[in-house]
Amino acid sequence: MRLNKFLAQAGIASRRKADELIQMATTTINGDLCLDPAYDVKDTDTVRYDDQIINYSKEKIVVLLYKPRGVITTTKDTHGRKTVMDLVPNLSNLVPVGRLDKNTTGVLLLSNDGNLHEYLTHPKNQIPKDYEAVIEGKIKSDQIEKLKKGIYIGNREYGQAEVIKQRTVKQKSIVILRLRQGKKREIRRIMHRLKRKLFSLKRIRFSGLDLGDLTPGQYRILNAGEVQILKKTHSCF
Repeated sequence: MRLNKFLAQAGIASRRKADELIQMATTTINGDLCLDPAYDVKDTDTVRYDDQIINYSKEKIVVLLYKPRGVITTTKDTHGRKTVMDLVPNLSNLVPVGRLDKNTTGVLLLSNDGNLHEYLTHPKNQIPKDYEAVIEGKIKSDQIEKLKKGIYIGNREYGQAEVIKQRTVKQKSIVILRLRQGKKREIRRIMHRLKRKLFSLKRIRFSGLDLGDLTPGQYRILNAGEVQILKKTHSCF
């Protein structure tokens, strides 16, 4: 099996992205650096990506985790901080699908399906992700309209969100926002631009799948029907 396909099947990335990662000197074969995506991986080879041993698994798994506050979304942390991988068992080289920042809670998917990972994270596919934000004050009607079109959030980027619902009690509002691209810390940057203090942020849905009865730190393996909801009718599946 070609090395790029091996990494894709192991859930590291899509085959196309795996080409780039291999050429960025991330992968070794039997301890030697390999920059050739076409390398033929043998059963006796030890493949390491980012210094972690990678085992190919034909079984595709998608896990939905309720990420707690204070946990890092990464496969490993050089500073010894708790990561989302500490919350799930070592099931067939799972990797996070996108990320939530340290202080954001809620729905986080992990999978070993490279094609699904690519589909769910590529901005062009406009996968809906819903967040519950508790803010100071409220988002005004004119700001809601501006958010639909996109507002500048710094670093040459524009934040875009749809306000699904807003409920204001006293001096605080609970706002449900829908994102379809997901730039780094996008909602936090949006609130900073709107001058709205953000008290808490939780992702409550990912492409129609929600937390259900999970509590922070708990997870469940998605069934075949739920995985099909994520895949929809995209041609790569």
